[in-house]
Amino acid sequence: MPRILGVDIPKEKRMEVALTYLYGIGRPSSLKILRAAQVDPNKRAKDLSDQEVAAITSAIQKSDLVVEGELRRDIQKNIKRLIDIKCYRGMRHVKGLPVRGQRTHTNARTRKGKRKTVGGLSKKPPAPK
Repeated sequence: MPRILGVDIPKEKRMEVALTYLYGIGRPSSLKILRAAQVDPNKRAKDLSDQEVAAITSAIQKSDLVVEGELRRDIQKNIKRLIDIKCYRGMRHVKGLPVRGQRTHTNARTRKGKRKTVGGLSKKPPAPK
């Protein structure tokens, strides 16, 4: 199982798909990287030589793509900045609600979490006369 930038790439997948296991790399950017490294996109990861792995790693580092830990840090830093300036989007992040204007009267269950049941609303049976 080859390691690229500290991530294990699945050996049975084609390189075009295997590179997408790196955070921040999708199909189009994986094709650009493989073209730059002169590696066949249909080649399986287990068939890569050490030179090809090194070429792919250097192609990723030379490209202007931000991947893995650096990208995760950037995203967290952006969210923290929104929270620090106390803008609407930052407050939605803090409250755990949808940020991009979706409705919350119904739906938004994933973002809001499990339903909280409100007690004291059950119907009491009528008193006997």
